[in-house]
Amino acid sequence: MLRGLMPHVRSFLGRHRRALLRLGAWSLMESVQTFLVGICLARALDQGFLAGRPPVGLAWLAVAAVSILLAGPVLRGVFVQLAGLVEPLRDGLVRRAVEQALRRAVADPAQAARAERAAVSRLTQQTEIARDSFAGLVLTMRSFLFTAVGALAGMATLAPELLVVVVPPMLLGLVLFLLTLVPMAAAQGRFLDADEAFTDRAGALRSQMRDLVACGTTGTAVDGTTGLIGEAAASTRSLARWTAARMLALGVAGQLPVVLLLVATPWLRDQGVTTGALMGALAYLVQSLLPALQQMMTAVGAAGSRLVVVLDRFVSEEADGGDEEEPRGTEAGDRGPCASPAGEAAPAVWCRGVRVSYGAGTRPLVEGFGLTVESGERIAVVGPSGIGKSTLAHVLCGLHTPDEGAVRLAGRPIAGRSARELARLRVLLPQQGYVFAGSVRENLAQLEPGAGDDRISRAVAALDLGPLVDRLGGLGADVDPGTLSAGERQALCLGRAYVSPAPLLILDESTCHLDPAAEAHAEDALASRPGTTLIVIAHRLSSALRADRILVLDGSGTASGTHESLLRDSPLYRDLAGHWHVPG
Repeated sequence: MLRGLMPHVRSFLGRHRRALLRLGAWSLMESVQTFLVGICLARALDQGFLAGRPPVGLAWLAVAAVSILLAGPVLRGVFVQLAGLVEPLRDGLVRRAVEQALRRAVADPAQAARAERAAVSRLTQQTEIARDSFAGLVLTMRSFLFTAVGALAGMATLAPELLVVVVPPMLLGLVLFLLTLVPMAAAQGRFLDADEAFTDRAGALRSQMRDLVACGTTGTAVDGTTGLIGEAAASTRSLARWTAARMLALGVAGQLPVVLLLVATPWLRDQGVTTGALMGALAYLVQSLLPALQQMMTAVGAAGSRLVVVLDRFVSEEADGGDEEEPRGTEAGDRGPCASPAGEAAPAVWCRGVRVSYGAGTRPLVEGFGLTVESGERIAVVGPSGIGKSTLAHVLCGLHTPDEGAVRLAGRPIAGRSARELARLRVLLPQQGYVFAGSVRENLAQLEPGAGDDRISRAVAALDLGPLVDRLGGLGADVDPGTLSAGERQALCLGRAYVSPAPLLILDESTCHLDPAAEAHAEDALASRPGTTLIVIAHRLSSALRADRILVLDGSGTASGTHESLLRDSPLYRDLAGHWHVPG
């Protein structure tokens, strides 16, 4: 983790070396102040009060008081220079978080909601953690370094023998402390991983609650969540253990030097160390050196480990977000391209032996499922609420990996393909229409950024979006998503699907906010797009009636056929049709 961050650390510090030099210059004044306090106290005792000359002692104390008063302006200068390091770090992390979020959203629009949650976390909590941790780390490490220089120089000036007593226990505590840094950072990373995994799981369960209740699998979902909670608790206990080890190191470095100084006082007196020198050394330890040491060790142990973990997330995300093509895997049971007779195109959708469930021991939503959808065909998928229609759509799109079976689109296996490749093969339109702040043209061309105005205009005309586009101000007008109705957002998303190059379009209740006439027009327009295969998760009987074929999911199997054949052969379809009404 640290090795991967070091090039970025060196690059950042190199770009801001002037701020570092200015910070060091102000901190050097702090070393002078620390040096004077102990020296003045020793001289006040040895040359003043103990020698019977109180005015001399008071004069030395006055010098010490002046040096303490000057610490205020020095500290102000330190904080001013500290901002020159901290704020550029925060600004850089914000830019990186925004770039990463945009790259993920463009690469895989279907995962935009999850990318948005991660981006918000990075822009708010994680960026502020990095900013505050970095500021505290620089401030305390700088303070310890320059305070140590002043204090140790003062002890060496008073009596070199003092260093023999004070330095070894401090070094021992520092070594013990440094040994805890790497495992503590690892424990911190494990805790953040567990926290993010639990957050993702909770978000997924919230969106799947209807299906979980319908399928009676809430117990299994709770069991999976319990494991994540256990992992978070274990990582917290690990952090607590390493925190205890850090406190032991703090005790050795922060308290043992004082104890040894008191114990060694007779030996130091025999070496000619004066009473004033002993009091000056004690002042260096108690008032300056040991408080700075304890603050530094606390900051490095807590803020430092958090900073390393958060920065590693930004750097790792940047490394994983490149344009390298993902390896192409092969699904279970898949042995290459979908075999088709010579001269015939591969099916638009082909799947065999598909099994999907919410976990081991749960009743599968589909099992042994097979489907072939020919290029240009129009399919409607129907079934009771919570039966798994949306899950099946996600499987066909490559967003959900089945427990078993193989899925191919246009004869190509979907397993192992990158989000960019899948986006060229299919488009999934969910119930929620996602429109972003940008121009109308940018929204319609989101899935095909290179689309010209001719292509976009054809989509507008085919879907009868002209009145909406005109009301918004034309293709170049900016869109405020908050001012659009749910139906208007869905209409723009349908236009986006029309412009996309993907031959397979899957509508998962993505027209539910349109009136029946507008829904029929939209489905017909998409189905009429050259080379388009259309799968509709139907919520109205009219959508099923317009399809070439209807697929019925009933939880234990599937039925497929036309409206008339299913009314004759499928009791579930007859029941569903009895609750639907054909408009008009």
